[in-house]
Amino acid sequence: MLDDVAAIAKVAASSVDDIATAAAKAGSKTAMVAIDDAAVTPKYVVGFSADRELPIIWKIARGSLFNKLVVLLPAALLLASFAPGLIQPLLMLGGAYLCFEGAEKVYHAWAPHGDYEAEPSGQGHDPAHLEETKVSGAVKTDFILSAEIMAIALSTVAGGSLWAQTATLALIGVGMTALVYGGVAVLVKLDDIGLHLARTARWAATRRFGTGLVWFMPVLMQVLSVVGTAAMLWVGGSIVLHGLEVTHVWAAPYLAIHHLAEAAGQAVPAAAGFVAWAVGAMLDGVLGLAIGLVLIPLATKVLGPALQRLKGARPAQ
Repeated sequence: MLDDVAAIAKVAASSVDDIATAAAKAGSKTAMVAIDDAAVTPKYVVGFSADRELPIIWKIARGSLFNKLVVLLPAALLLASFAPGLIQPLLMLGGAYLCFEGAEKVYHAWAPHGDYEAEPSGQGHDPAHLEETKVSGAVKTDFILSAEIMAIALSTVAGGSLWAQTATLALIGVGMTALVYGGVAVLVKLDDIGLHLARTARWAATRRFGTGLVWFMPVLMQVLSVVGTAAMLWVGGSIVLHGLEVTHVWAAPYLAIHHLAEAAGQAVPAAAGFVAWAVGAMLDGVLGLAIGLVLIPLATKVLGPALQRLKGARPAQ
């Protein structure tokens, strides 16, 4: 009996190791989407008092967990069981959305324009209502990015047992949420920490460090915004191009980038892996930007107005 118990324990430990390995592999593939999520979220606490920042982030994090574990995880498992052929097209659709979002940010920086849907008047006069509106908007944005994270994770663990897929997706969902919103919570409070140090620290060096932290935070947030946009374009472009190759629709762009990246890596043997990755990511990002720019008029002139009509609202002029 003890031998049987030991054998069962060994199998269970092996399963846990397999799930952890799969989660780590899937997590590495979803890292850039998580970076973008972390870069986008801080804007939702701008304009609120310092004591409301962490409660707002906690509300968004709870919404993100609901998105991942209650809505997206069962949907992903149902797709994997009954319609596995839809996983890749849905993944490509999410990649196209990332391309659009990244390209829209680049286009907005190059030619500033108003947001398509203006905030309803009167919200800014009621802080509680404004907070709920901001949280709702953040959770909706998180849903898209969470769907992309879960789809990428599912594509990594496809073919495993139902138990392994469920456990891996749940681990990815909880881990990514904790990583993203834990990081965001630290980011939004760093300036408060710096201000506290600048005002109350005993030593001059500590006060100067606090002042420098306050000065540095806007720069860091700007850098994160740029990194998040680049990550959107890179990940979105890579997903779309890889999907076109996998589905045998148009393999040429993916193969061309792969060969160019390999050639670039071979030209610099001392850093072949890094150079190949950098060239591949750059080219994926360039094509992701091109895809997104093509999608902007479709989204803003056709799909956006259509959705507004369905919701019974008019687009902002």
